[in-house]
Amino acid sequence: MQLILLSKGRGQVGHFQLRSPKVWLGLTGLAVVGVAAVFYLGFKTATLVGVSQPQLQVAAWRSELAEQSSIVKDARRSASENLDALALRVGQLNAHVIRLDALGNRLTKMAGLDAGEFDFDSVPSLGGPEELLPVADDFKGPNLLMALDALGEQVNDRAQQLDILEDFLLNRKLSSEVKPQGRPVASGYMSSYFGQRSDPFTGRPAFHKGVDFAGKRGADVFAVASGVVTWSGTRYGYGEMVELNHGNGYVTRYAHNAENTVAVGDTVKKGEIVAKMGSTGRATGPNLHFEVLQHGKVVNPLAYIKASK
Repeated sequence: MQLILLSKGRGQVGHFQLRSPKVWLGLTGLAVVGVAAVFYLGFKTATLVGVSQPQLQVAAWRSELAEQSSIVKDARRSASENLDALALRVGQLNAHVIRLDALGNRLTKMAGLDAGEFDFDSVPSLGGPEELLPVADDFKGPNLLMALDALGEQVNDRAQQLDILEDFLLNRKLSSEVKPQGRPVASGYMSSYFGQRSDPFTGRPAFHKGVDFAGKRGADVFAVASGVVTWSGTRYGYGEMVELNHGNGYVTRYAHNAENTVAVGDTVKKGEIVAKMGSTGRATGPNLHFEVLQHGKVVNPLAYIKASK
């Protein structure tokens, strides 16, 4: 077989006889070199991608898996810590809610409010149309934390307001405790009023500084307001008398007693027994002479007696 080499411009430029052993030997050499080159390039490629060294590749995979496992553990630990923090916050908020409920119930009773209007034992009634929020955005961790923070701020704000309200109600209750109100005796009738009257001993016109309650000897005499005993003993015209200073300019006097049951300096609560009814001093029989003074001047006790009704 003969191969003829042609050129486009010059025509025939040469030929080879394939029957020649030299030609076949040369072609065989070229083929061997080509195959060797292909194997060499394949080996280099395999070395670069690691296929030729599977143990190194497995080690690299193991290292990568260990790194990913560490990341997952860190994520789980962080999530657990966040859940613990959320649980702690929820517990704190629950404690605040319990305290606010107890405080609200106490204030409701103190203020005499309608329990149905301020019911701290039940979940408040709610209403309104439903407006759904995207679930994906509503329950993300950061949003949940922000919601809890906002709830905590609201609870703290309500707690401060309730504390202020409690102080106000306590002060109001304290004011009502020290302001004279009610009858100083449980039974008996009012035998003499405040103001002008005929003196029971002389019959001449005289000014009566208080009111008299006629009753049984030894009957209990009660403080009409909380205060401190500033007098307990005999005084001219009054006989055995107890005087209480209630603050805010209020003073009350309980006279003609058979016995005083309190001493000077004693602290007396509203409704506490301070004396026993008698007829000491200028008295025609067992009765209680009751006076109310405001800023040093006697006032009509009848307004304070009726104030409790």
